[in-house]
Amino acid sequence: MPRFDLPVDALRAYRPDVAEPGDFDAFWTSTLAESRALAEPPRLTRVASPLTAFEVYDVSFSGFGGDPVGGWFIVPAGADQPLPAIVEYNGYGGGRGLPHERLAWAASGYAYFLMDTRGQGSVWGTGGETADPHGTGPSAPGFMTRGIEDPATYYYRRVFTDAVLAIDAVRSFDRVDADRVAACGGSQGGGIAIAAAGLSSGLVGAMPEVPFLCHFERAVGLTDRFPYQEIVQYLSVHRDAAPRAFETLAYFDGVNLAKRATAPALFSVGLMDPVCPPSTVYAARNHWGAGASADIVEYAFNEHEGGAAAHWQRQSAWLAERLVRSMA
Repeated sequence: MPRFDLPVDALRAYRPDVAEPGDFDAFWTSTLAESRALAEPPRLTRVASPLTAFEVYDVSFSGFGGDPVGGWFIVPAGADQPLPAIVEYNGYGGGRGLPHERLAWAASGYAYFLMDTRGQGSVWGTGGETADPHGTGPSAPGFMTRGIEDPATYYYRRVFTDAVLAIDAVRSFDRVDADRVAACGGSQGGGIAIAAAGLSSGLVGAMPEVPFLCHFERAVGLTDRFPYQEIVQYLSVHRDAAPRAFETLAYFDGVNLAKRATAPALFSVGLMDPVCPPSTVYAARNHWGAGASADIVEYAFNEHEGGAAAHWQRQSAWLAERLVRSMA
């Protein structure tokens, strides 16, 4: 796809005003406190695996409202000291899949946790296991408009809370150095990683790849691709619902969450990405929390795949440098 967004120099300077609710911080403080009050200790169950170089654990931890959320926890076999940890969030429609599909971080000496995304896992990959036991009003197919009438009922309130409580859970694991935890993810997972960084403290780094869920109002008017088109589809039927829908989305906009991040970040962006337009990625990156660095790698001729496997090498080197600095 040809470039369709702002020129590169304009992207690098793009720092738009994005509506922010006056009670944004109070909303998230109360949301997280309510779910933390209901949380039970995470359960780790060692599973038999042909992956002899790793220990694999099936994890259940308490997410939003105390709901059980699944994940895989993978560590190098024989590791006898607490390890720096990676918490990864998944792309739209995917589930945690099978342990052998995500080994790069554990093979590099990290403790690795992959969070299942509630209600998802049936569009691509090898499936998910976590239910979303909450109802919704009228919505378009998919997840983007579930409960969009009110921030209290919106789907991503539950997902973002799960993401923060996943970090809480991982920090409690014996095999993890709680002071050296990083968050990452691509597309939807990148948007969730931004939320986790904005709502958690003490992360050593955040690595959002081609992140989704940023600058909603621009995205839905700029791209004709799904999942943003779910919002367009919904509003094309509910013609008077736009003001309230965007009021709800403002509580979950990656731009507003990025402002509150305190960890250094490494973003990636595909300058030909029609799914998560470059300007929406830059909007979050350029609003990253005051005092925290936010590097970005541009892939000039790539779409939503961004840097793909090549970008992981950049992430690995970047995170290793952050860890060295954290120990200095």
